[in-house]
Amino acid sequence: MKAKINISELFSDVQASQGYVNVCAPMVRYSKVQFRTLVKNYNVDLTFTPMILADSFCQNANARSNEFSTTESDSPLIVQFASNNVNDFVDASKLVYPYADGVDLNCGCPQRWAMKDGYGCALLYKPEVVYELVKGIKNNLPTNFSISVKLRILDDLKRTVELCQQLEKSGINFLTVHGRTPSQKNSDSIDTNALKTVCESVKIPVIANGGIKTLEDADNLHNITNCRGVMAANGILVNPALFSGAKTTPMSCVKLWMDMKNRHQNKITFQCYHHHLVFMLDKVLTRQQKQVFNHLCTFKSVDEFITTNLMIPSDFNIHYNIDNFVTCDYADEITMKHSSKCRSCGRSICYCICTKYDYDLNNGSFFTSYVQNFDHLDYMDCNIFEETI
Repeated sequence: MKAKINISELFSDVQASQGYVNVCAPMVRYSKVQFRTLVKNYNVDLTFTPMILADSFCQNANARSNEFSTTESDSPLIVQFASNNVNDFVDASKLVYPYADGVDLNCGCPQRWAMKDGYGCALLYKPEVVYELVKGIKNNLPTNFSISVKLRILDDLKRTVELCQQLEKSGINFLTVHGRTPSQKNSDSIDTNALKTVCESVKIPVIANGGIKTLEDADNLHNITNCRGVMAANGILVNPALFSGAKTTPMSCVKLWMDMKNRHQNKITFQCYHHHLVFMLDKVLTRQQKQVFNHLCTFKSVDEFITTNLMIPSDFNIHYNIDNFVTCDYADEITMKHSSKCRSCGRSICYCICTKYDYDLNNGSFFTSYVQNFDHLDYMDCNIFEETI
């Protein structure tokens, strides 16, 4: 079991030293352990896993294997779950308790499939369910395990404030608030006044999210809202060194990503490796180079392209913090309690839900179709499902 990091103390310590906590968002498909390790080498203080469906995680060994992996140095780490059932949420949290520092409840995903199944933003309109889910964690897991909620602002700011204040009373350690409503798109401006009002209305730390492309954006959002943390999603995909002040992805970051793949190639899929590089190099490569690079399909061809076209000195000496992968030993008494069939549709082993997560089932061709227009996508709020499922 990993030693727990007190998340509340993390906010206090970081605030004293640099003003606010730098946070990498939970992004569908992309917040895997390799990327979490990468960004922590560039001033990220706190990372999240991708959103994981709690019921699938409990029911299906493949979902656990595909959706959660960690290393000895992968901390502080928050595991984000989507759930509308207290038993699933508690059981899934118990499974990851030995390997993480806390769990987060997703109340911010606005996608149709999530809303239809009662996940994400659907929970904003059922606050009594959210409170029960939070209390389930508080009543069943040790106090050294953080519980937080990620949400979007509502059209009625008063209701948003009331919800946040009630969540604070329920005992959560911190909030993440996305500065757009469930109906707004990623191209819409965030409501900084609403974020400021929320920050002023509660005493627990608030992480503000939305529209962060540079360190200057993060500083401005902190100064306007007085938030305790700033979360980046799309911006940190394009530039994993965002919080270090780099304007574009430095070559040291690209080299580090390549070295991490070489060290643990059996732990990373080609899609994950290549897709991240497509993002990282978006502001680096020319249009013609992108047309070639985005269609490469092997590790070897990607590495050869980079070494041929980019100025990466062969004597680059990078020291990074990545330890051995942890073998997760999940409690049988928890997983055995769950049926092998989906509670919603009855299909075997919850295949209907788990296929949404298994990016190995997709050959990655979707990516080249949308890579030139990804500013309209919100990976934290799982809009990518609309393009791929």
